[in-house]
Amino acid sequence: MSETTSHQEMRRKTIARDISWLSFNGRVLQEAADPTVPLRERIRFLGIFSNNQDEFFRVRVATLRRMIELSGSGRGRSRINMHLEASPEKILNDIQALVLEQGDEFDAIWRGIRLEMEKEKIFIITEKELNETQQQFIQNYFEEEVRSNTIPLMIENIPQFPFLRDKSLYLGVVLSRADGSMKRKYAIIEIPSRALGRFVQLPSPAMDEHHIILLEDIIRYNLRNIFAYFGYDTYESWVFKMTRDAEIDIDNDLSTTLMQKLEKGLKNRRKGKPVRFVYDEQMDKGLLDFLLKKLNLSKKSGNIIPGGRIHNFRHFMDFPDVFPKKGKRRKPFSHPLLHNAPRVTDVVLEQDVMLHFPYHSFDPMIDMLREAAIDPNVTTIKITGYRLASNSKIINALINAVRNGKNVTVMLELKARFDEEANLEWKERLEDEGVKVLIGIPNMKVHAKICLIKKRINNFTIHYGFVSTGNLNEKTAKVYGDHCLLTSNRHVMADVNRIFTYFEKYKEGTAPLKACKTLIPCPTNLRRELVKMIARETKLAKERKPAAITLKMNSLSDEELIDKLYEAAKAGVKIQLIVRGIFCLLSENSKFVIPIKAISIIDEFLEHARVFIFHNAGNEKTYISSADWMVRNLDHRVEVTCPVLDPAIQQELKEILDIQLSDNVKARWLDNDLMNKYIRDHSEKKIRSQIEIYNYLYQKAMPAEEGTPETPVAAEHE
Repeated sequence: MSETTSHQEMRRKTIARDISWLSFNGRVLQEAADPTVPLRERIRFLGIFSNNQDEFFRVRVATLRRMIELSGSGRGRSRINMHLEASPEKILNDIQALVLEQGDEFDAIWRGIRLEMEKEKIFIITEKELNETQQQFIQNYFEEEVRSNTIPLMIENIPQFPFLRDKSLYLGVVLSRADGSMKRKYAIIEIPSRALGRFVQLPSPAMDEHHIILLEDIIRYNLRNIFAYFGYDTYESWVFKMTRDAEIDIDNDLSTTLMQKLEKGLKNRRKGKPVRFVYDEQMDKGLLDFLLKKLNLSKKSGNIIPGGRIHNFRHFMDFPDVFPKKGKRRKPFSHPLLHNAPRVTDVVLEQDVMLHFPYHSFDPMIDMLREAAIDPNVTTIKITGYRLASNSKIINALINAVRNGKNVTVMLELKARFDEEANLEWKERLEDEGVKVLIGIPNMKVHAKICLIKKRINNFTIHYGFVSTGNLNEKTAKVYGDHCLLTSNRHVMADVNRIFTYFEKYKEGTAPLKACKTLIPCPTNLRRELVKMIARETKLAKERKPAAITLKMNSLSDEELIDKLYEAAKAGVKIQLIVRGIFCLLSENSKFVIPIKAISIIDEFLEHARVFIFHNAGNEKTYISSADWMVRNLDHRVEVTCPVLDPAIQQELKEILDIQLSDNVKARWLDNDLMNKYIRDHSEKKIRSQIEIYNYLYQKAMPAEEGTPETPVAAEHE
């Protein structure tokens, strides 16, 4: 134990949540820097990092600024101090320093990637590097595609400064004459990337070369054309963007419905307070000062961030696939129990089936709903929806069920952040088709992923369905690591039925949730049960008996449960943690009898599953869950934690977690300083857990003669 670590033990109990999140995004940035990751995927990781950071400012930084305003007004000061590791001002300063540090690292990685792209004869061309053929091409492209989507604004001459949209990219322009005979003018142009995309492939001088130009550079080249009317001869331009507070304020007006409040909140979100202004550091000082003045921003505020020539890097997740070295990615495969089964339903009525995405195909989820839609004995389908695919096959199956005379209920969470508008549209479509749509519970989000299907056979009602750790979204199921239990277990399904009763009658109280005997729902039961299970392991350890806890989740920040894990570790419980994102626990402490093993895995698939395993005196308890160990999940959401009762599935889950705990390629240690050091133990062999899990499940699913699949390479990561 180092002197530094001992000092940390005395100084703090947890890691600041926001700093922890930035450390997670640093792990994403590491993937962009990894030379073993295919070049296109490295560019995608830069886009993911940028998109993550944008959302962090919209949500977390905006929240901290709200706290400062609240504290400054004298309201809620004690509440703020209670829930933060430091003052909001101190956290914001730490965020600013880390963001700037990561920005420098980002720029260095991008420079390196550009050099590697050039070796593969892929060039990003600016408006100053075009040959004659390319110049003519973008002049034509501008006239045919861009001009009609471009609205230049002379910002000095309009009475009210234009509203700048969040997520949009702008070009700030200075117009002047070389001889100084005319006063300089300022203008802005919104880059129409929503309509046209960000990238345009140019005619290349050689067959094996690819030349790509960004949309803003096409506009830059045509500035003389755009502003010809004014008589200027010199045009300079720089990009900038605004990030706004994404919080939706829902008022307490009793005369309006939740839907009306949400629609109003969405409109207000578009005009949220600025929380970040990012600009090309080469921008003309006069233009910068003018913009900041008009936007009521101050350089002293900490939210004015200089950067390079390119911004809104999230668009680079869709960078053109012009790379000569194509990555191979194995397709999902059928679960062995469903491989040749004519009907998913028949299998599920006989035994539990655990699907592991993205390794297993998502199709059985859709197929089970499609089968229910046309089964004359099925009477009812109830399902939750949080983030749905844009062309959801789940929704199509439900609509088909209604048309076939089934009673269909969808608990649609309208408050799913950044999916609110999409879910409002789904609500309208579903209701038009005759689906009963439930739209949420006041002051609570429904984050559970569950489905209940009722079927009448010989005057008996049979219940079956599923409980999942991930969204019912066939697109994200290709890249998100999740587990879904298809089951007809009567105890599990009885509790699923109770939870839907709560959704339908929440005004009568939480009695249906508290009545659950097998499932462990939030917000009523899970916190209490987790405390009890950790306490049991702690008691066993104190009695010198074997005791162990293995946890996998997205985020760990709940202070009460962290304290209980500390107590368990000090008593001698073996604790192993796999946490992808926010991690606030201090894993290094000289008082821990057995050191806590805490790792994070960032790779081609996004590790989204939650799995909890408690040794329980040799009679292991294994759970899958939709809930992370955060206050918001445990106390302010409806979540479902489901026991895994089938011994074979229990063992399978345990072996999957063991593979992940053995990862020495993509795993990082989660130490007290969150330095993101890779685990590099290659004494035997390299273990890249996502490849090993793919091979492990593939061999169980496929006949022996088909052998082991080719090694998959990095793919989408969102």
